Amino acid sequence: MSPSPARKKRATVHDVAVRSGVSRGTVSRFVNGEGYVSAAARQAIEEAIEAVGYVPNTAARNLKMQRSQSVGFIVHEPSALFVGDPNIGEILLGANAVLSDADHQMAVLVVDSERDTDRVARYLAGGFVEGAVVVSARSRDPISRAIERLELPSAYVGHPPGAARTASFVVIDNHRAAADITGHLRSSGRSRIAMIAAALDRDSGADRLAGYTEALGDLFDPDLVEGITLYSYAGGRDAAASLLRRRPDVDAIFAASDAVAAGAIEALRLAGRRVPEDVAVAGFDDSTWATRALPSLTTVHQPARELGEVAAQLVLDQLLRDAAPREVELPSRIVVRDSA
Repeated sequence: MSPSPARKKRATVHDVAVRSGVSRGTVSRFVNGEGYVSAAARQAIEEAIEAVGYVPNTAARNLKMQRSQSVGFIVHEPSALFVGDPNIGEILLGANAVLSDADHQMAVLVVDSERDTDRVARYLAGGFVEGAVVVSARSRDPISRAIERLELPSAYVGHPPGAARTASFVVIDNHRAAADITGHLRSSGRSRIAMIAAALDRDSGADRLAGYTEALGDLFDPDLVEGITLYSYAGGRDAAASLLRRRPDVDAIFAASDAVAAGAIEALRLAGRRVPEDVAVAGFDDSTWATRALPSLTTVHQPARELGEVAAQLVLDQLLRDAAPREVELPSRIVVRDSA
């Protein structure tokens, strides 16, 4: 076997200093943008950098300056759901675009278990990120406590109880949106409107259930509410099947997310129910689940990518401009399609 070629040695500040004929201290001041460097020395250093192929060691400089230029994107979801959820994906892409424009790196941190919670809390405490965008936070979760203890610049998508008091928030009015789409189902003549209520341990799920309850008023029947843990297709399918066994007279279902609604449509199909002729179905998110479902879903549009963009900007505002934390509310709207 022929020997492996020797790895090319990385050019150093010393190499630049030798080539340019100026001191290492002057080269360091130039590279780090610290202190005065004469025009003649600047030109000599620039020519030397090009000649020797010097690339600044950003990691070492950031360590010295106690800067990572990295922001955590923390998702409290099972890994499989995180990968398959287009809504979270859009939020992530929006946040990453804003961070990239500001020359900051995103570190994706998935919290799927108690062990993950401890690991992520240690990671945050280690100074590897300068701030955090938090998605799907549960009520009073340990990560929020760690963010508050570390005084880490942060922004939550949503406003969970027990969130860090020093954080910013970007939200939609889940309560009002859920009330509006439930009202849409009522106005179409449906009177036995069920809800598959998901993720009640976070503000979005609890607020959507509250909006549904408010919109029904005297028509509200707790027997028509089926609760599930996650915003998942499988959860929606199983919940709808259980609901139909218990209440075969249901004529509409409001599902707490599009994935849940798509699962409900599958359960209705297997039970021989037509959508929307026998049972109308409405979702929430206006994600790709809504357009690929058969029939396509009437749903609430929430601007997922913009939620990520605004959350990332709120973190950067705290980091780069020492801005005070604040809350931003974005608009949502009903999108009417074939399912209702």
